[in-house]
Amino acid sequence: MSKTVLVVDDDPTQRRLIQAVLERDGFAVAQAENGDAALQHLMGGKAADVVLLDLVMPGLNGHDTLQEMRARGFNQPVIVLTATGGIDTVVQAMKAGACDFFVKPAAPERIIVSIRNALSMGALKGEVDRLKKRASGRTTFDDLIGDSPAMQMVKRLGERAARSSIPILITGESGVGKEVIARAVHGSSDRAGKPFVAVNCGALPENLVESILFGHEKGSFTGATDKHLGKFQEANGGTLFLDEVGELPLDMQVKLLRALQESEIDPIGSKRSIKVDVRIVSATNRDMSQQVKEGRFREDLFYRLNVFPIEAPALRERRGDIPALVDTFIRRFNVEEGKSVVGATPETLECLTAYDWPGNVRQLENAVYRAIVLADQPYLQPYDFPAISGVAPPPPEAAPARAAPAPAAVPAAPLTAEDLAGAMPKEAPVRVLDERGHLRTLEEIERDLIQLAIEIYAGHMSEVARRLGIGRSTLYRKVREQGLEDIVKGGGEGEDSSAAVA
Repeated sequence: MSKTVLVVDDDPTQRRLIQAVLERDGFAVAQAENGDAALQHLMGGKAADVVLLDLVMPGLNGHDTLQEMRARGFNQPVIVLTATGGIDTVVQAMKAGACDFFVKPAAPERIIVSIRNALSMGALKGEVDRLKKRASGRTTFDDLIGDSPAMQMVKRLGERAARSSIPILITGESGVGKEVIARAVHGSSDRAGKPFVAVNCGALPENLVESILFGHEKGSFTGATDKHLGKFQEANGGTLFLDEVGELPLDMQVKLLRALQESEIDPIGSKRSIKVDVRIVSATNRDMSQQVKEGRFREDLFYRLNVFPIEAPALRERRGDIPALVDTFIRRFNVEEGKSVVGATPETLECLTAYDWPGNVRQLENAVYRAIVLADQPYLQPYDFPAISGVAPPPPEAAPARAAPAPAAVPAAPLTAEDLAGAMPKEAPVRVLDERGHLRTLEEIERDLIQLAIEIYAGHMSEVARRLGIGRSTLYRKVREQGLEDIVKGGGEGEDSSAAVA
């Protein structure tokens, strides 16, 4: 999924130039001619992952626009553009909440690096916020990814159930995210911030189930060298999530039923019962009605747990959420692995959306994790998911074939010496002598040489400056002094030709 950059500048030429640079690197671009238009764009719910904001604009200037964005709760990374780079300008922009700034005209490389850094910082902040909310038990339904009809139904039911203490049974296939829904129920209830304790009932050793759930006193059995608080007491005041509750042994189901009915537990070896205040949310990937018919689950406990059922949809039933999930996992694993993958190509998303995902969201998460680790491109490609796309990755030693350019074609990237070997004239076209055989002035020769370099390197001013052995700012000044602006702007294909003299 391409990231969208909102370019806010009153100069339409600057907006077009920046748009060309960004789209060449795979970003989607939206434009706004002033601060008011930018705020309308954001308040309209339109995409904007990063904002490039000019500081000097008629009407609402850049500083006021940035302050208004933050006041309205828009937290997108903002990179400010300015024609002057004084320290006061930098300080004011950073105090207002900008994450970076650059002085116009800026090199395309500088713009791209700044945007990618801003996206990385945004992803890092988002991951920190997610982990903080998870650790403090404040995950809500707003944190659930997906707006498909199936997920909207889950959110509506969950939000209603969260307002009471009614027992909830979450059903669904393995890997659909039942624990995430349970955490959202807890974080949306009045128990938010209190303990959220998750227990995988299918992973409990049969001889330790009672001790783990209800606790034991010191010396109550062989090996009980210390007093142990069970999961019910750990979750006191909060929520106890019983995952795979259908795996509990029948004798433990009886004791669980009593704990739910009486709101009290009997630790092993204890002489008295202990009152507990626990909200129960359970989950299963089994057909509990069939379990009851087969005698593997108590009917009375089933009815006690299944007061408010919520069915978590399989991923194949919410395919429209896959791009958003992929984008979320990319941001998360970029942070964990120190990578800078921007997103996935449309072909990749199409392939992932068409797949059935028998392992559901967990399988998608692991597939993206693997792709991030192996990715060597800014965008995930179909061959990064070979088991799903059927496309094998290219051999490491294979280099993409270079198509021979048409005679009149203008190259889209800086040319190398090898590219130019067959195209260079045998004699240099820059004349040193005039018609009468006298030396031409240094200014005249310099003008012709700069013009020739611009033509050879297709207006790529970074390459022109490097080949001439001068700095970019010096080159820009000489272009203006020699009256070559029209030649530079006329190139059209250079990565920074027009931006250099704007």
